[in-house]
Amino acid sequence: MKLIILDRDGVINHDSDTFIKAPHEWIPIPGSLEAIARLNQADYRVVVATNQSGIARGMFNIMALNAIHQKMHAAALSVGAEIDAVFFCPHAADDGCDCRKPQPGMLHAIAKRFEINLKGVPMVGDSLRDLQAGFVAGCTPYLVLTGKGEKTREKGGLPPGTTSHANLAAVVDHLLKTPVLGHAV
Repeated sequence: MKLIILDRDGVINHDSDTFIKAPHEWIPIPGSLEAIARLNQADYRVVVATNQSGIARGMFNIMALNAIHQKMHAAALSVGAEIDAVFFCPHAADDGCDCRKPQPGMLHAIAKRFEINLKGVPMVGDSLRDLQAGFVAGCTPYLVLTGKGEKTREKGGLPPGTTSHANLAAVVDHLLKTPVLGHAV
């Protein structure tokens, strides 16, 4: 099985410093959903791993998050794309959980659910914490320059082997030209 893990905000949809709190605030980055469709056509399972500390901060609730994700799934389906699963961390940074990126707990949960070793599985993100979580879990880190990606690249300190790409579509172009490892356990 081929699997890819995507951060949500800044990778699939436009990010917001004030959080995506309602469906009308979720706006896809041009070409991102079509890129997911191309991954599906190449037999990739697409999983989203997203920190959603706005829940812990009381900015929105789980019903709002579900509505946002329903909009994302519907928008994906409208272009022939399918997102297989969405994993999220609802905790605040100081809650001490192991599922909030840069901790790898959410990625370990994905590996368990899909019964896959994450060695070489692409992890696409726009922030250092996305790439760190992926790297620690054994994924191959891909930085997109959308969202916070430009600032992340400028700050440096990226995990070894990280490659930078203009956006998710460019990552997919790269992946579909290059074989990617992903082993069933």
